[in-house]
Amino acid sequence: MGGLSYNVDSGQFQNALRDAVDRLRGESRQVMDRVANDMVNTAKSLVPVDTGRLRSSIRAIPVGGGRFTYTVTVGTNVEYASDVEYGTAPHVILPKNKKALYWKGAAHPVARVNHPGTRPYPFMRPAVLRAEELLRAHAKGVR
Repeated sequence: MGGLSYNVDSGQFQNALRDAVDRLRGESRQVMDRVANDMVNTAKSLVPVDTGRLRSSIRAIPVGGGRFTYTVTVGTNVEYASDVEYGTAPHVILPKNKKALYWKGAAHPVARVNHPGTRPYPFMRPAVLRAEELLRAHAKGVR
């Protein structure tokens, strides 16, 4: 046959592109894990400590993802965490299992306590707000 023809095979290019996507996916997951761990450390450094239960419960847990997504949950499962984070409004405390409330140092048992509420001690919100800064810093090396 006369003339001139070329065959262009995109297989090698597609394989290289697939390899690059897989490498970037791995690197981006590493970045997300580092950001999540930094968020945990920030929250732990800010949370007030009484018994240490709340601080020790703050974790980063990878919850999965697809080929182009990855999710890490940062938080705590301690039931009073939101009371610490946001504070509480004034409220009345009533006995649940007894007729009166009593604690060490009280002059006598009481039927109710008017609690003045507690001030907020944000520890998760500052960690979340710092996440974008952390993500940019950790992602600088991803190419």
